[in-house]
Amino acid sequence: MATSAFEEIAETFDFLDDWEDRYRHVIELGRAMPEMEDALKTPATKVDGCASQVWLHPVLSGEGAQARFDFKGDSDAMIVRGLIAVLHALYAGLSVDEVRRVDAMAELARLGLDEHLSSQRSNGLRAMVERIRIVAERAAA
Repeated sequence: MATSAFEEIAETFDFLDDWEDRYRHVIELGRAMPEMEDALKTPATKVDGCASQVWLHPVLSGEGAQARFDFKGDSDAMIVRGLIAVLHALYAGLSVDEVRRVDAMAELARLGLDEHLSSQRSNGLRAMVERIRIVAERAAA
């Protein structure tokens, strides 16, 4: 269950043969992502478990399981900003109920990220996915 924005990223990755080209594409996605306001970079939005500084600020429209999910995110590392952009493409606009059902690791595996990220980056990516899942669980309750 991937969004059309995520499907576009997956199609681009299919087109790019070389991992270095894919890596550059992820960085470009991060560069294109809107800046997150410094006021939102608080301990409450900081994601633990990442080697870099990472902040995710959820934005929900509506209430309950049908509330629409979005988030703002930022990192001090460009590759991580790119990973945040990929996660944004995967989740933004879904209901919180749909967010809870996304198998993020399977979707991300389609991009080959699991094979090419360092263990620290992979752990950080899992921590971001877990934070998103927790926000969706709480919002759906």
